[in-house]
Amino acid sequence: MKFPKRYVIVLLTFVCTNVCYIERVGFSIAYTVAADAVGTNQANKGMILSMFYYGYVLSQIPGGWAAQRLGGRLVLLLSFVLWSLICAVVPLDPNKVILLILSRLLVGVSQGLIFPSIHTVLAQWVPPHERSRSVSLTTSGMYLGAACGMLLLPSLVKRMGPQSVFSVEAMLGVAWLLIWFKFASDPPRTDLPKVLSKDKMKVQAGGVVAPRTVKIPWRKIIFSLPIWAIVVNNFTFHYALYVLMNWLPTYFKLGLQLSLQDMGSSKMLPYLNMFLFSNIGGVLADHLITRKILSVTKTRKLLNTIGFVVSAIALMALPLFRTPSGAIFCSSVSLGFLALGRAGFAVNHMDVAPKFAGIVMGISNTAGTLAGIVGVGLTGRILEAAKASNMDLTSSESWRTVFFVPGYLCIFSSFIFLVFSTGEKIFE
Repeated sequence: MKFPKRYVIVLLTFVCTNVCYIERVGFSIAYTVAADAVGTNQANKGMILSMFYYGYVLSQIPGGWAAQRLGGRLVLLLSFVLWSLICAVVPLDPNKVILLILSRLLVGVSQGLIFPSIHTVLAQWVPPHERSRSVSLTTSGMYLGAACGMLLLPSLVKRMGPQSVFSVEAMLGVAWLLIWFKFASDPPRTDLPKVLSKDKMKVQAGGVVAPRTVKIPWRKIIFSLPIWAIVVNNFTFHYALYVLMNWLPTYFKLGLQLSLQDMGSSKMLPYLNMFLFSNIGGVLADHLITRKILSVTKTRKLLNTIGFVVSAIALMALPLFRTPSGAIFCSSVSLGFLALGRAGFAVNHMDVAPKFAGIVMGISNTAGTLAGIVGVGLTGRILEAAKASNMDLTSSESWRTVFFVPGYLCIFSSFIFLVFSTGEKIFE
C-alpha cells in the first residue's frame, strides 16, 4: 500500500513542533544555569526569557499571510534556517544582555512563522474527518519535545556546559529542514488544474485553503465572536503553559530546593502527559464526530471545558504540595488536561475557517504569544515583589499567586468558549 502523502506531512509537522520545543525548553534550562552562575536576579531572568515572545508575537499574523501567499512549505524552511543559524553562532553569556535580547527576539520572529504555516499546510492536506487527530498529533510534538528536553538537556548542561545546548539545537534544526526540503511538497490548491493524483483529489475534496488570490475577510474575522472565543482560550492556554515551562525549573530549585539533575526522569512527566492527553483528545474528538455521537460544536465545547476546568484545579493545588512527587503530579494533571482542551479550541480554527486557517491561527497565536510576554515577565516581578516583602521563596505562600492567576484564567476562558464558540463553518 502506498503511504498517503498527507500522513507524511502530518508526521513531519509533528517532528517540527518537537524540535521547536526542544529549543525553547533548552534555552530556559541552559540560560537558568548560566544566569544563576553569575547572580542574575529573577526580574532580569524573566525579561530575557520573555524576549522570545516579543519576537514571536510580531510574526504571527505576517506568518499566516506569508503562508497563504507563498505556501507553508517555503515559510517553514525559511523559519528553520534563521533560528538554527542563530543557535549555531550566538554565545550564551548572561553578561552580554543586548546580544541575548536581540538573538531571542530573532528566534522568536522566526519560530512565530511556524504554527500559522503548519495550520495552512494541514488545512490544505487533511480532510475534515481527520483534523482533530492530525492537529493533536502535530501539536503533541511540542510536549514530547519539552519532555525530551527536560529529561536529556540538564545532564548535557552538567557535563558539557550551557553552550552545548545551543549546538545540539542547531544540529536538530538543520536536520529537520533538510528532511522537510526532501520529502515535503506544496499541497494541491483549488486554483490548480484538477489533473491531480487520486490521494490529492481526496484531500482537495476534504477542503483546502483558498486560492492565493482570494481576498481575506479581515473585518468579518476581527468582529466574529467564535473567533474571539478561540483567541481568549489560546491566550489562557499559553499563559499557563509558558509560565510552567519557563518557571518550573526555578520552582523546583527555589521552592522545593531540588535541582533538575537530581529529579531523574520524573521531570519529563508533565510534558509526557501533555503528549499523551493531546493525542487522546484528538482521537476522542474525531470518534465523537465521525460516529455522530455529538455534533462538532458540542464536541469542541465538551473537551475544552473538561480540559481547562480540571487544569485550573490542579494549578491552584500545585503550591499546596510541598513534595517533589506532589508538584510533579499537579503539574502533570494541569498540563495534561490543558492539552486535552486543545481538541476544543485549537482545532476550531479549521472548523470555522478552513480556507483561512493560517490567518486565524496567526491572530489566535498572537494572543497566545502576548500571554507569554505577560505571564513570563509578570511571574518574575511577582517573585521579586515577594522577596521585597521579606517572603521566603521556599514557602508556598510566595508561589501561590504565580499559579492562581493561570488557574482563574482557565475557568474564565472555558466559560467564554462554552458560550460563544461554534463548530460550524462561518467563513466561505
